Amino acid sequence: MNSDSDLQIAGDILEVTHLLQTPREHPATVAEFVGLARSLAEDRSQWEHLVRYDATSRWYHRLRTGPGYEVWLLSWVPGQGSGLHDHGRSSGVLTVLDGTLTERTERGTRALRAGAQRVFAPGYVHEVVNDALEPAVSLHVYYPGLTEMPMHTAPHCEAPAVPGALTA
Repeated sequence: MNSDSDLQIAGDILEVTHLLQTPREHPATVAEFVGLARSLAEDRSQWEHLVRYDATSRWYHRLRTGPGYEVWLLSWVPGQGSGLHDHGRSSGVLTVLDGTLTERTERGTRALRAGAQRVFAPGYVHEVVNDALEPAVSLHVYYPGLTEMPMHTAPHCEAPAVPGALTA
């Protein structure tokens, strides 16, 4: 049973600000890394002026670093891809900022449109490709910072055959 004395001990139960944790300066959990990526995606002024498109290779720019993590901005012109790879000991968050990217894994293929996010753990093998006719931009958060990107070969992750195309 509540009484006036209970309220005096607990304080105003409708005011919970004293129970909320102060925001951390740097993310430390998966949810916080996803939140960082989402807030950067929403604030185009932090990245849009930096984007460049390079027809010869994927363009990338390290946007931010923090204790143990890195944030990278990448652009993809039509036809550019990452090749099948993992991220070594790093976990990550991939966020599509503009355009559409295709992610291929052994489990299948999915189109990632602007706003889509993918979270992955160390050892996650995938290929990311711009199969669209328009350029794309993505944001990548790695924890710990990316130190290796081992390449893989696996026929089950290749693009499906095009009807009428020559095959070896």
